[in-house]
Amino acid sequence: MAERDPRNRTGRGPLLRGLAAAVLAAGMLLAAAGPGQATDTANPAPGHGTGATIPAPGAQFTPLTAAVMTEPTPFVATDGRTHLSYELLTTSSLPSSTPLRLDRVDVLDARTHRVVGSLSGRALAEAANPVGDPLPGADAYTPPPPAPTPTVIQGSQQWVIYLDLVLGRGQPVPRVLEHRLSGAVLAPSGPTPFTETVQRTPTSDIPPLNLNPPVRPGTWYSSESCCGNTHHRRGLAPINGRFYVPQRFAIDWYRVGARGQTWEGDPTRLTSYLSYREPVVASAAGTVVEVQDGIADNPPPVTPPVPPIQNTVGNHVTVRVAPGRYLLYAHLKPGSLRVREGDRVGPGQVLGLIGNSGNSTTPHLHFQVMTTAEFFPTDSPPFTFRHFRVLGQVEPRIWDDNLGLQPTGVLPITRSPYEGYHRARYPLDREVLRF
Repeated sequence: MAERDPRNRTGRGPLLRGLAAAVLAAGMLLAAAGPGQATDTANPAPGHGTGATIPAPGAQFTPLTAAVMTEPTPFVATDGRTHLSYELLTTSSLPSSTPLRLDRVDVLDARTHRVVGSLSGRALAEAANPVGDPLPGADAYTPPPPAPTPTVIQGSQQWVIYLDLVLGRGQPVPRVLEHRLSGAVLAPSGPTPFTETVQRTPTSDIPPLNLNPPVRPGTWYSSESCCGNTHHRRGLAPINGRFYVPQRFAIDWYRVGARGQTWEGDPTRLTSYLSYREPVVASAAGTVVEVQDGIADNPPPVTPPVPPIQNTVGNHVTVRVAPGRYLLYAHLKPGSLRVREGDRVGPGQVLGLIGNSGNSTTPHLHFQVMTTAEFFPTDSPPFTFRHFRVLGQVEPRIWDDNLGLQPTGVLPITRSPYEGYHRARYPLDREVLRF
């Protein structure tokens, strides 16, 4: 008997090579099938285990696979419109030598097959990046470089696409979404168009928590909230062998003075910041499930070294307010925490004081809803506040990492199209509001 090729010890080499060739030809198969016919039965949203994958009408090889990283949850923001913000983790199934061009991502209502949102051209390029690439534009003094267009995904490469859908007023939220990816396989013989429909996923029917403010009445700056290019929204974290976006809807809160100032005096002193030592209060009744204290405040405004993973959010309090829903109050002042694990707290009860502990450069409160008691790993669902008034907005992107490096501590506040009183709304990024 002839000796088996040592490169094919399992006897599966020809099969795998045949599959690679078939995937390479997938563009032609999909183009022949037409839009909406080729469907990928990807896994359901990780962490949910709902078994909500919807059977495909047929089997096709697809140049891209995709997985939705959370169950998309609709919420209403201060623009009065319903948003769906989530991520599509895509992987090229092509050989590393064969790139593909992604031209368009359409999100459709799976029942009516009507498009409810699209990304293409510059918008797609700015909403997608290879896994592991640093977030562009993290330095407010250096504008992000233009995203390369067209969007080219190398063979075997994994990309994340950040989807932020805004539905029209009165437009119903689809019960199930599907995603149509269009582009071309850039084979040596020439580009071969493809269209594939992937990752049908249900939207959540669990309404966002409607909360009281986590701070005392006054004027506050909502930094790093959804839905732009912020380190909360774009914070892809590899934890325990899986990707998460644990801060998707987190907000950093800064106290603002009568002149629009966030600090005055010497920005290298903690006490110059109006947020420092401001009370942090419970946004809802619940049970304290985690307390961490004893981590020193960082001296502003120099970015501190990245702390150990267990100290990322610094001194903090976590409160369980509903099944699978926890409120995180983070970066608190050491020694200021006033609750212990097991305590029951009521709305408005003081939990501690704002500090600058953990991965924080200038004093602020990091606040968010989590699906677990631990920050790593967790998912980050949206929430709303019962009532507040929008006073204005800050156009340039000012991050907490460089707030103290600005020439002055005065925010460049301008008029907002959403000024006025709001009920049960989520504050958008860089809004200045009054609780």
